[in-house]
Amino acid sequence: QVQLVELGGGVVQPGGSLRLSCAASGSIFRVNAMAWYRQAPGKQRELVASIPVGGGTNYADSVKGRFTISRDNAKNTVYLQMNSLKPEDTAVYYCNARITTYQAVGVAYNYWGQGTQVTVSS
Repeated sequence: QVQLVELGGGVVQPGGSLRLSCAASGSIFRVNAMAWYRQAPGKQRELVASIPVGGGTNYADSVKGRFTISRDNAKNTVYLQMNSLKPEDTAVYYCNARITTYQAVGVAYNYWGQGTQVTVSS
């Protein structure tokens, strides 16, 4: 079994910062690409940022220059540093990872965290 546990959500004023983390644990052979998604009330879930195992990053246009995704492969953890937060960043943020387990080496499955609420409000 694999679990993704997210930490770091909360309430912050516009212009503030938050740092999210997501740690993968379990019978993990390899963690491939990792990413953060978000879903605001009444909207579809959208990709915020992604990072493959070998480096390189991808961001939604709405967060470029404000958010930074990074990962610690030794800890199977991905981070999202969010700066200059805006009210429109308010959403539930979900961690996603493509993971290969020891039970199925050679096949990667998508796993999701439980979600963490980020609220940007004055």
